[in-house]
Amino acid sequence: MQFKIKDMPKLSTRGHSMPESPIRKLAPFADLAKKKGHKVYHLNIGQPDIKSPEIAINAIKNIDLDVIEYGPSAGYESYRKKLAQFYTNQNVNVNTEDILITTGGSEALLFALGSIMDPEDELIIPEPFYANYSAFAAESAAKVVPVNSGFETGFELPSIADFEKLITPKSKAILICNPNNPTGYLYSESEILQLGELVKKHDLFLIADEVYREFIYGEDIHYSVMNLKEVEQNVIMIDSVSKRYSMCGARIGCMVTKNKEVIAAAMKFAQARLCPPTIEQIACEAAIDTPQSYFDEVISEYRGRRDTLISELQKIEGVKVSTPKAAFYCIAELPVDNTDDFAQWLLESYNLNGETVMVAPAGGFYSTPGMGLNQVRIAYVLKKEDLIRAVAVLKEAIPAYNASRKAK
Repeated sequence: MQFKIKDMPKLSTRGHSMPESPIRKLAPFADLAKKKGHKVYHLNIGQPDIKSPEIAINAIKNIDLDVIEYGPSAGYESYRKKLAQFYTNQNVNVNTEDILITTGGSEALLFALGSIMDPEDELIIPEPFYANYSAFAAESAAKVVPVNSGFETGFELPSIADFEKLITPKSKAILICNPNNPTGYLYSESEILQLGELVKKHDLFLIADEVYREFIYGEDIHYSVMNLKEVEQNVIMIDSVSKRYSMCGARIGCMVTKNKEVIAAAMKFAQARLCPPTIEQIACEAAIDTPQSYFDEVISEYRGRRDTLISELQKIEGVKVSTPKAAFYCIAELPVDNTDDFAQWLLESYNLNGETVMVAPAGGFYSTPGMGLNQVRIAYVLKKEDLIRAVAVLKEAIPAYNASRKAK
C-alpha cells in the first residue's frame, strides 16, 4: 500500500516575518573561518571584554541557598528598592513601585509593547535603530514606521516636523535608544524635551531604551525621559545590567514607568513567565554597590578605544565615519557596494596572514529598504591593539573585495 505524502504544516505569518539578526546571522561563517584556523576579530556585537564587577561575581560564589525557588514576578523587592535608589543617585526620578524586573532589557521592551500596542498599531523609530526592535515589533504584531536620521548630521534627532508627517490614527508610540545603538549618538536634553512635547501633543507613548547611560565620553550629560514633566504617564524607560556591569549573560533588565495601568498590564505578562532569574538578581543587586572607580576606568578605556578606532578608520581611503559621543558603537560608510556581501566574503573568502574581521552590515539596522547598504556597525569592544589590527585587515580587504567583484 502506498501512502500519499502530505504537505508539512505551515509556519505562521509571524514566523516568516521575523527578521534575521544582522548581528548574529553571519555566525556560521565565522565558525567556519575559525575551523580553518583563522583568527576572527569580532567587531559585530556589543559583548564587552571588560571584567564584570568582582562584587557581583563574589555574590554568586557565596550564594547560600538550599532551594533556588520561584521569586516574585516583579522581581525581588530588595533589588527593586536598591535599583530605585541607584536611579535617584543619578538624579533620575524613579520609585520602587515604578520598576518591574525583567529577563533582560529585551523582555522589558516586549512587555512594554505587549501592554500598549494592538496588532497593526504603529511604532515610530528613528533609523538606523537596534536591529532587534524590528523583531520585538513583529512579535507584538506592531508596525515599525521609520523616520530617518541622516549619516551626514551624525544621526541627530530628526526634526519634529519629520515625526509629525508620519503620525496617523494608528500611531501609538515613539521608541528611541539613548545613547544610541547603533550610531553612538547622544540625544541632548533639548531633543528629549522636544519629544516630550510631541507625545503630549499627539497623546503617544515615549519609550526610551537607556541601557548605555553610563557610557558618555565628553562633557555632555544624559537626560532621562523619566525626568520629563507633564508627560509622566506617557513615558516608559527600558534598562539593563548587560552593558553597565559587563554582565550580558546575566539577562536582567527592567521596565520603568509611573503609569500604573502600564505596570499592571505588564505584570500580567510577568506572571505568565512566573519570575525573572533568581541567581542573576542576587548578582545584580550586589553589583549596584560597584564603586565609581570601576566606571571611571571602564569609561576611560572605552574612550581610548573609540579614539583609536575612529583614528584608524579615517586613515582608510573612501571610509566615512564620525566620532560617536556615547555607547560603544559607530556607523561607518565603506567604499563597497554591498556590506552584506562584503561581511560574508570577509569570513568565507578572505584572510590577511590568517586573520579576518566580523562586522555587522548596517542594512539590518534600517527599516527602509535600500538604506545602509554601504554601511557597517562596528563595536569597539576589543582592546586597542586588536582594534588597530582589525582595521588594518579591513584596509587591505576593501580593495581586494572590490577587485574580486570586478573580476566576476
